[in-house]
Amino acid sequence: MKSSGRNVALLHYWLTNMRGGENVLEEFCRIWPEADIYTHAYAPERISDTINSHRVNCTFINWLPHADTGCQKYLPLMPLALKRLDLSAYDLIISSESGPVKGINKPRGSSHICYCHSPMRYLWDMYDEYYRNAGVAGKIAMSLFKNPLRRYDLKSAETVDHFIANSHFVAERIKRIYRRDSTVIHPPVDVDFFTQGNYAKGDYYLFAGQLIPYKRPDLAIAACERMNRKLIIAGDGSMRRELEKNSGRNVTFTGRLQREKLRELYAGAKALIFPGIEDFGIIPLEAQAAGTPVIALGEGGALETIIPDKTGMFFDRPEIECLCNAIEAFEAKTFSADYLAAHAGKFSTERFRAEMNNFLASQNR
Repeated sequence: MKSSGRNVALLHYWLTNMRGGENVLEEFCRIWPEADIYTHAYAPERISDTINSHRVNCTFINWLPHADTGCQKYLPLMPLALKRLDLSAYDLIISSESGPVKGINKPRGSSHICYCHSPMRYLWDMYDEYYRNAGVAGKIAMSLFKNPLRRYDLKSAETVDHFIANSHFVAERIKRIYRRDSTVIHPPVDVDFFTQGNYAKGDYYLFAGQLIPYKRPDLAIAACERMNRKLIIAGDGSMRRELEKNSGRNVTFTGRLQREKLRELYAGAKALIFPGIEDFGIIPLEAQAAGTPVIALGEGGALETIIPDKTGMFFDRPEIECLCNAIEAFEAKTFSADYLAAHAGKFSTERFRAEMNNFLASQNR
């Protein structure tokens, strides 16, 4: 709990898998090795040893049915669960936010810093897309709770003393939705891991990540099938069954992979195809660290991690024709694996810790 003379609490929306947000929390655990963690749901068997080595406290959401696999359905109860937390022992609270976790009763005299991966997409910018892809029950729930949860989210931002955004793209959202300024500190990328190994280039393109609508795996598949290019899909999610059913023999699905195998696929790919709009996007930097360029939609966080014609290429619109044109243009160019890895190195875990420590020092002056 006590670190550098301060009692520290780390808040994270839910701990049910390891993705980008959890990687940030993992670094927070290294910065504050004695901090306590608070979360809505916890599945320790799917969480890293670094996080599990801390004392993890859960709200009552954790004991509701199937909270470890679908706690998002309890979203309307989460404001009440947060208000019941007693954080009076802490004078520094760090929230890791893209779901509801910042809406706490902040103790008098404490400081609340929110590292915001994004204001909740399913309440704000991407509400219509989430609604369109929800089932009947989901649509009813979203219609009933949208406005109350939006009011709660805006109110909960008042508990935050300082916002940190994971990208300039998210900083704009924070400004537009919460009317607050923020400091941009890009999340950590395990560059050292993905630069290791010596792998030969293959004859395939790669899509890596969750198979959910806003990430647009369908667009990558459609473009590669039209151009008769091999595509490997590394990931799992709600769209997988439908995508497998409708894909041709040029497309291979691997499911979710261990990091070592994913590193091999990154390094062997001609390029990573990244067709969705992401808040930041760690996957393109992992690919670049492995020496592989990226063909990405020119929106969102990708604009902050990819250098056109040097570490990848952009296409303008999420349309098959645009992606096909980008693939054709990409195949006429060459890219330096050393340059790609050096660029990815600018987003390392060491850089993240240094920037966080500098930010914290500036708040103590």
